[in-house]
Amino acid sequence: MQHVSPVRIPLVTSGKTYHDVTEDVCRQVEAKPNIRWMAALSVALFFLGVFLYSVYRTLWYGIGEWGLNKTVDWAWDITNFVWWVGIGHAGTLISAVLLLFRQKWRTSINRAAEAMTIFAVICAAMFPVLHMGRPWLAFWVLPLQNTFGSLWVNFNSPLLWDVFAISTYFSVSLVFWYTGLVPDFATIRDRAKGPIARRAYALLSFGWKGGAKHWSRYETVSLILAGVSTPLVLSVHTIVSMDFATSVVPGWHTTIFPPYFVAGAIFSGFAMVLTLMLITRVVFKLEDYITLEHIALMNKIMMITGSIVGVAYITEFFIAWYSQVEFEQYAFINRATGPYWWAYWSMMTCNVISPQLVWIRRVRYSIPMTFVLSIIVNIGMWFERFVIIVTSLHRDYLPSSWAMFSPSIIDIGIYVGTLGLFFTLFLLFAKFFPVINMAEVKSILKYGVDNGPTYGGPNTGAQQSAYRPTGAPASAPVNYNKHD
Repeated sequence: MQHVSPVRIPLVTSGKTYHDVTEDVCRQVEAKPNIRWMAALSVALFFLGVFLYSVYRTLWYGIGEWGLNKTVDWAWDITNFVWWVGIGHAGTLISAVLLLFRQKWRTSINRAAEAMTIFAVICAAMFPVLHMGRPWLAFWVLPLQNTFGSLWVNFNSPLLWDVFAISTYFSVSLVFWYTGLVPDFATIRDRAKGPIARRAYALLSFGWKGGAKHWSRYETVSLILAGVSTPLVLSVHTIVSMDFATSVVPGWHTTIFPPYFVAGAIFSGFAMVLTLMLITRVVFKLEDYITLEHIALMNKIMMITGSIVGVAYITEFFIAWYSQVEFEQYAFINRATGPYWWAYWSMMTCNVISPQLVWIRRVRYSIPMTFVLSIIVNIGMWFERFVIIVTSLHRDYLPSSWAMFSPSIIDIGIYVGTLGLFFTLFLLFAKFFPVINMAEVKSILKYGVDNGPTYGGPNTGAQQSAYRPTGAPASAPVNYNKHD
């Protein structure tokens, strides 16, 4: 008796051909902007204007425009910095780690996830520079020659580690993202009708011809960059966590922060990828490429990392009790029952309880539920960073110096404005760059002996099996569309 292995659920549905992939992805680049894209860009540009005005007020009047005080000298700025850096982690994870593990389902979402990484890191870098108070002296964090006498850089400072980690992460992610774009730029170049578009994409494609040598070097460079990027997924947010863990502030001085921050970064990053991809899926009509199976797989990763974060929350309380240090114990009791109790329980509800809904198959494959859940998770992860930073500072060793933090309108404007900056960059990317990696998607299409597509079916999200007629040889083409 012949055994037929179960067939993987289609990663590209509706029996797409190579030509279909090119047409579907290039259509949104070559067509004129539609009204929905223009409306979304208008909203994003409005919030970008709010950001620019808030930055102007900060630079002109100083960080006294923020809600900081002598006790809480880190608040929304560092909260937003850590939040944006965390969001940027999913792009590198999808691109690099899943590439090394040969996970083919990454091909439809890696391009947008990589772009999200670049834009999120740009937003994150704004906050430490603005918090310097004198951003025109930001070059002091670079290891320059001793032109001014003594060396300004303090290599023992975790904040300096941030500079090296994030600049390295940004550089490698940018090169990785651009490398994947080169073959697709060449495709658009060859299809371009106007002279300006043809020359622009010819310049961007670096003379790509699609020869065997080009593809060989492309795959080699991709694997090398994936190998370089994989340690960065773990190291960058580990170093960000050391901004807190290497201090002696109760609530920060803990060794669980590095793995806890990394899991939280992947958690929030996948939530933002889901938010963006669900919108892109509808706006650009890419339902056959970003399937329900992609959404379910990302939901599973989000559920796993959310569970890890929940274990970290419980472990923090246990270690505080086990340490028998009254200041550590009070810091965590104050988080749950003090003036900021609402932020703590919002964090627990959004990050620990809500991801467990993904255990339910109907939720895992539901687009509306996934969209709502992805937004809830990112709200919860913002509250997590707020709780870690503000509740650990606002009550220190001396009750006489206890103080509450309230954000100013400029604090709120800068945060909301970075969302405008992020979505402005993402919308421009989605319009002028191919939002799906055409070359990699084509590599997972399956063809039979009749040169017809044999891998793809209706986008139902339900488990499918091989629909091979009884007694058919193993080499015969299989029709996976059970409606035919």
